[in-house]
Amino acid sequence: MNKIIIICGPTGIGKTLFSISLANHFNGEIIGADSMQIYKFLDIGTAKPQVDERKAAAHHLIDFLDPKDNFDAGQYVTKADAVIKDLVHRNKLPIVAGGTGLYIKALLNGLFRSRSICEATMADLEKLLKEKGQQHLYKKLLDCDPKAAKKIHPNDSFRVIRALEFFQTTGQQISDRQTDHNFGEKRYEYLKIGLKLDREILYDRINSRVEIMLNAGLLKEVTDLIDKGYPSSLKAMQSIGYKHMGLFINREVDWSEAVRLLKRDTRRYAKRQFTWFNKDKEIHWFEPNQTEQAGELVKEFLT
Repeated sequence: MNKIIIICGPTGIGKTLFSISLANHFNGEIIGADSMQIYKFLDIGTAKPQVDERKAAAHHLIDFLDPKDNFDAGQYVTKADAVIKDLVHRNKLPIVAGGTGLYIKALLNGLFRSRSICEATMADLEKLLKEKGQQHLYKKLLDCDPKAAKKIHPNDSFRVIRALEFFQTTGQQISDRQTDHNFGEKRYEYLKIGLKLDREILYDRINSRVEIMLNAGLLKEVTDLIDKGYPSSLKAMQSIGYKHMGLFINREVDWSEAVRLLKRDTRRYAKRQFTWFNKDKEIHWFEPNQTEQAGELVKEFLT
């Protein structure tokens, strides 16, 4: 199996600079694992790596998708696999860095099964998706397996189809048979590095970063997006930062309340990320300034 490095942790903790340091030291390139940095035009609010950071180390799977397009973990795995294959071919170390735990786990262990139970059923469902759309399939899943439907976003056609295929083929609900998204076989040899900080210190950093984003023009970025035809109701525009600026633009809250909610919700998001990653016993934890110590672990892993 190909060897890859995983850099994970909550928002605002310093994954970008940490990953760049390791990429420069180990002849690596960075593969984003962030469900919002994939979108074009969403730059400030997603803390997307800046031009000088992308020059310092090559980045992949960021800034490539139109905000109107849907994207799910299955599509992420397909694209990430292709990038990893190319990097390995060029003798580069793949460094997957981001805070979207589902993307990382899907890449390492797959989503549901690597192969479908019934190819004919899969083909029928994919045809139905093209003919009647995502919402039609999601309603079918709500009818046959409401527990599974509650855990799957209506736009995540990959997982909706997998759950429907399981039900139609076996007559059983996948929610009764599978847990934790049914991650399965190991797809790569990997080393997981997680970044941690005292929670209060991280929260202070998050509050400061929100102020930096606002001073950098987050409100103008969101206003420009709306002017370009990306309404506040769009899924991408409902993410942290963009949603809050939209509330202010639509006069649903005043400025001070928009800022307060933005800081609060970013802190809550970081807490959820901590909860996700803390469950993973394979992660080796470091503070953001411990690149040298982490580098020793990487060196050992690659030997």
